[in-house]
Amino acid sequence: MAKWAAAMEMLLLVVCDPGLLSPCAAPIFFGTAPSASCCSSLKAQQGCFCQYAKDPTYASYINSTNARKMIAACGIPFPNCS
Repeated sequence: MAKWAAAMEMLLLVVCDPGLLSPCAAPIFFGTAPSASCCSSLKAQQGCFCQYAKDPTYASYINSTNARKMIAACGIPFPNCS
């Protein structure tokens, strides 16, 4: 139960700011391998993926083939945003 509470607290502390994903621009646009900085940013913003996927401004980026490859390369599971 304590692990669940800690996970929920962490989710509540995530500030969704797509600008924090700027280190991931090249992997998203050009399909290059993500840097450690990109992966770190993705992990910090992981709780925001569904919000970005539902936002028309960012949906095409987060749902792109390159983004999915980048997320997988960073060892992050792609969320199911139903």
